[in-house]
Amino acid sequence: MTRYSIDPDRHVLIGSWGTGEGDLATRVAALPADCAVGVLLGLARALTQVSEAAWHTYTHPASAAPSLEPNSEGWQRDQERAVFGEVASAISEPNLPRGGTMTVSYSPLLESAHRVGRALHDIADPELTKAMLAEAAVELAAVERAELGDLAGRAQQAVLLSREDASPVQVAAADHLLEQDPFGPAELFLAIDPTAAAVAAAHWLAAAAEVAAEASGTHPTQVVLEADNIQALPHETPTLVLGLIDDGATPREAVTGLVRHAMHVTDGLLPDPAALREQLDDLEETLAEYTGEDAPGLADVALRLTPLDPRRPARDLLEDLLAGIHACWLLHSEYNDLDEENDSDDEEGEWDDEQAELHQDRSRQHFAQLVRETAATHRERLL
Repeated sequence: MTRYSIDPDRHVLIGSWGTGEGDLATRVAALPADCAVGVLLGLARALTQVSEAAWHTYTHPASAAPSLEPNSEGWQRDQERAVFGEVASAISEPNLPRGGTMTVSYSPLLESAHRVGRALHDIADPELTKAMLAEAAVELAAVERAELGDLAGRAQQAVLLSREDASPVQVAAADHLLEQDPFGPAELFLAIDPTAAAVAAAHWLAAAAEVAAEASGTHPTQVVLEADNIQALPHETPTLVLGLIDDGATPREAVTGLVRHAMHVTDGLLPDPAALREQLDDLEETLAEYTGEDAPGLADVALRLTPLDPRRPARDLLEDLLAGIHACWLLHSEYNDLDEENDSDDEEGEWDDEQAELHQDRSRQHFAQLVRETAATHRERLL
């Protein structure tokens, strides 16, 4: 979201937002010098709330909800997204206290806009009101562009957000980047929505796992776990995703399901109580075997509610999936090198650093090409 603050020395309102590389800031409007700082801070806070509520409709789209029936979660999300067109009028003509009461909107976005309008009503500066209307329009337009898969300009802040759904445009863009570099170029984190990037990365991880499995004889769902014996890796999440795809889930289903689950945990919800009960039962059985006690205590045992970082689930998942692709190369390289040694009749001495680096580059390039070919044969699972 865009965060708004005031510079009391220069009497200006500043807006700033994150990108994949750092934060950007812009001067939004001049502020009246004779206005109390507390009133101006209230305006900045209300504008930040407008941005937060608007971007919430992006991260929690109606398309990700299980139902759009009246009064369902999906229906409420759809209703919230529909009020974008009412934000300007809420700022221009806010609900004001009358007779000791005041109408409050059920919509977080509209109520935030009314708060902006009430702050502007107290400041009573027509030019500032005009600037706030323009700023709100810019912010809402950024959300709308992000929904369409266009992360240019201020919409780039979407690269830091986790979304319950994935834009097909963004998935295709991520797939194109991974085709150029199956190990994951930096642009994935700078220009692509992380949920969409993770969907494409899951597809490429599955292809990489097939290549590694063919070389090592290991089942594709176990290759990342096997590579952990070569180099310590975050193997849990890539292995989970590979298992889901092996069971018939599409990369989109696997990724959005994990991200959605983690986002619910972030929101303070328990998405699957039955699964948690099974985890607790399994944990109690494991502890009983380990301790020899029939009813071991669980007071000092911590149980993760999600394998992802709940503060940044989509980017965390993307990082783990790319680590999984690297793991597949490690395993493939290990067995490919053994085959090359067995096929060679010549004794070779130790490689120097330059020779080792050249060999590694060739190994990565060879593996990347095999993964490209495998990913192309299974392209239908991404579409």
